[in-house]
Amino acid sequence: MPKASWVYQLKNDPRGIARVLAEGIETSVFPGKQVMISVVRIAPNAAGSVHSHPEEQWGVLLEGSCTRIQDGEAVQCEVGDFWCSPGGSMHGIRGGPEGAVVLDIFSPPREEYKVAGSGFGAATVQS
Repeated sequence: MPKASWVYQLKNDPRGIARVLAEGIETSVFPGKQVMISVVRIAPNAAGSVHSHPEEQWGVLLEGSCTRIQDGEAVQCEVGDFWCSPGGSMHGIRGGPEGAVVLDIFSPPREEYKVAGSGFGAATVQS
């Protein structure tokens, strides 16, 4: 029996908008009117650029391990840890030795993530 159209699947839901954020970091994005979620798959030891954007971002580590970097502080995270990145904060992530799966929640939705593509969009990247 098929599920309702408003029920989604964390693993490989074809309705997600595909983005490659960096080498070894891919996401599937699900935008709503007020909130956007992104299922991020991070390869072992892959790292994204430290960046900022005006949207508030929460993240939940679902699988694996990672190092979460925010405002110059690096914190080792394990499954079940979650964090908040206020709009404008510099942040990034590095996958652990087994990689990681993170559920990111953005409010408001990031406009540039509403289409397939690559990179962090209009985010300000730390040089």
